[in-house]
Amino acid sequence: MTPEHLPTNQYEAQLAEKVLRLQTLMAPYSSLIPEVFRSPLSHYRMRAEFRVWHDGDDLYHIIFDKQTHARIRVDSFPAASALINALMGEILSGVRETPALRKKLFQIDYLSTQSDRAVVTLLYHRALDDEWKQHALALRNALRAKGFNLHLIGRATKTKIALDQDYVDERLLVDGREMIYRQVENSFTQPNAAVNIQMLEWALNVTADAEGDLLELYCGNGNFSLALARNFRRVLATEIAKPSVAAAQYNIAANHIDNVQIIRMSAEEFTQALNGERSFNRLKGINLHEYQCNTIFVDPPRSGLDAETEKMVQGWPQILYISCNPETLCKNLETLTKTHDVKRLALFDQFPYTHHMECGVLLERK
Repeated sequence: MTPEHLPTNQYEAQLAEKVLRLQTLMAPYSSLIPEVFRSPLSHYRMRAEFRVWHDGDDLYHIIFDKQTHARIRVDSFPAASALINALMGEILSGVRETPALRKKLFQIDYLSTQSDRAVVTLLYHRALDDEWKQHALALRNALRAKGFNLHLIGRATKTKIALDQDYVDERLLVDGREMIYRQVENSFTQPNAAVNIQMLEWALNVTADAEGDLLELYCGNGNFSLALARNFRRVLATEIAKPSVAAAQYNIAANHIDNVQIIRMSAEEFTQALNGERSFNRLKGINLHEYQCNTIFVDPPRSGLDAETEKMVQGWPQILYISCNPETLCKNLETLTKTHDVKRLALFDQFPYTHHMECGVLLERK
């Protein structure tokens, strides 16, 4: 696949291969046929990162081939949102003509939303000064005059200059309700907004008859916990990254949700607190045992659940597990299916035209 061309004619075959691969991986744990959620065929990525190649008086975006490490020039990127594609040429044009913006620029990161807002980050191998800021402001203002709702950031070693703000607010229609999600530059956000909506609606569907409270680990900016709040009496969620916790707190207020509590701690720390092994000042005023959590939701990193968290989640009647790595999910299922049965299985095609796939399972205690 070249950056300028997506093999849309191969999509059905690639998706079918993923479905078969997931069924094969899951065979020791479930005979369910996956519920399949498709991606748009193009303009599905809300963020993209490119290296910048300087070639005499010219410069352009590049990516590296993962197999050959060859340098590939990228003038358009149909996998990315239409807004990112529109900005790519505009940003390079402004940088190319301005030595203060061009000097030792090595990467450009784009973060966009379905509501046509964007943050663009310019990364440098040099210190940024007032001259850089002056020209960056001029570039930002020129792009805004053209109609782009844009925020510009400069990054260098131990330096971050946000000309006004370092975030965009996404608006997603989830099962008939608009949800606002603050997305912070250089923090994790779901890359495929259309598939993210389908993931949220699937999670709402499988927990429609849930009782009591919800515990969520690895909540990020509250992507799932805020959408799922309507299905539960209360939601207790944990996240370790400070920017994500701050965004989650903003999202709680922006969505007028009053039954979600975010705690800044890792899954490992929460397990220790729940087991009474350690006390944490961050839990001051929160009685974990007041929550009647019958459901636990986990969306762990690619490495999956650690052994202690794996044991801990077995204590809940219902486990909702979203995985970006089916191999580590299956490793966890070796333990989890000793106490729980797989009741629902879904494949979310977050990354079309690649080997990667995201999946979800609902487990209930035997």
